[in-house]
Amino acid sequence: MPISIDRFDEEPVDALDLQEGTHPYRLLQFLTAHSAQAFTQTELHEATGIKRGSVGAALSRLEDRGLVRHRGRYWAIAEDDRLASYAAQMNASSDSTTDDYYNDEE
Repeated sequence: MPISIDRFDEEPVDALDLQEGTHPYRLLQFLTAHSAQAFTQTELHEATGIKRGSVGAALSRLEDRGLVRHRGRYWAIAEDDRLASYAAQMNASSDSTTDDYYNDEE
């Protein structure tokens, strides 16, 4: 989808696209949902369906912004208050979509 030239000129050069469906978004979503674990790039590729070559590039951009961390071959969500808030919001949102408000078995 094209953007206006004004938006193009105003966005910082290193802006990270965290729109739903993008690789960084999908990786953050997965790592947030599994915040008690760390994963290899291969495991992230298999879990998210993102091409192997794209996983590393997206993780590097996320790491540059302090959103993920890694040690050796393993990657995990960063320890950041903003991400804790994001995780809580995401988990609340997914919980609300699975609630059974019309359960007659009570």
